[in-house]
Amino acid sequence: MGIRKALFTILFLLMFIQPSFAIKIGLQTEVGRTYIGSSTKAQIIDCKTNKQICILEKMKGYEFKPYHDVIAIKIDGKFMKMNSNKVVIKPEADGFVSVKRKWYRGQFMLLNDGLGLTVINDIPIEQYIRGVVPSEMPPSWEHEAHKAQAIAARSYAVANLGKRAKYGYDLKDTPEDQAYGGASAETVQTNHAVEETERIVLIHQNQVIPAYYSASAGGKTNSSAQVWTKDLAYLKSVPSYDDGVKKNGHGVGMSQYGANNLAKKGNNAYQILTYFYSGVKFAKIRSEYYK
Repeated sequence: MGIRKALFTILFLLMFIQPSFAIKIGLQTEVGRTYIGSSTKAQIIDCKTNKQICILEKMKGYEFKPYHDVIAIKIDGKFMKMNSNKVVIKPEADGFVSVKRKWYRGQFMLLNDGLGLTVINDIPIEQYIRGVVPSEMPPSWEHEAHKAQAIAARSYAVANLGKRAKYGYDLKDTPEDQAYGGASAETVQTNHAVEETERIVLIHQNQVIPAYYSASAGGKTNSSAQVWTKDLAYLKSVPSYDDGVKKNGHGVGMSQYGANNLAKKGNNAYQILTYFYSGVKFAKIRSEYYK
């Protein structure tokens, strides 16, 4: 296929995205109750007044639920009404928050929209990608495949900021967008891949692309037109290098099994990505907009 011998120039463009240092990930949407704890002491802050409501003690679980048009928290066996429908849970420095039996970095927002309680992880994008790569690709796979996954996942996230805005967040934590397991999913190997590709995204015609990917394409990827009737120039059909693996997913863009097989053959992350995404370049987003 000539990939090994091809010369690839990585173009690091200085690009602007909206001045948002973080991404908002929906962990639970319009639920009747949720259980949250913190590894350190954590403040609960009213988003409307920016004033502290109460303190969560470290390593202690708390029950939250919607109460009419505000949020209630259970303390010492009794529910206390917080006079706000939107609060932030902010742990002390280096603290983690526990939701759905997993630990997460960043801070949390709880929103009562009248239909239930929505739980949102507000987190810097690089920390978010740390929780995506090992959730989307086995940590035992090749390092260059992990790097390719990190760049694809970061590109998808940046291109889809605001996708779920009607719920108050950007993306879900499921494969419907991208699987995200928080700090509990992180490994040394996959974190290293994220760090080595920090701020790098895929672009086409100076736009960050939603770099679609799936587990396997069954021997040949699908073009976007074959699946969604929309012909995107960077999503062409190519041999997927995942022969012997049953098709799993939409088959558009990068095959994760194919990426791992190409990495085993000696291809680096940039070669893998320019193979699966036609005519793309690489950009490094300006750091002052990307904390």
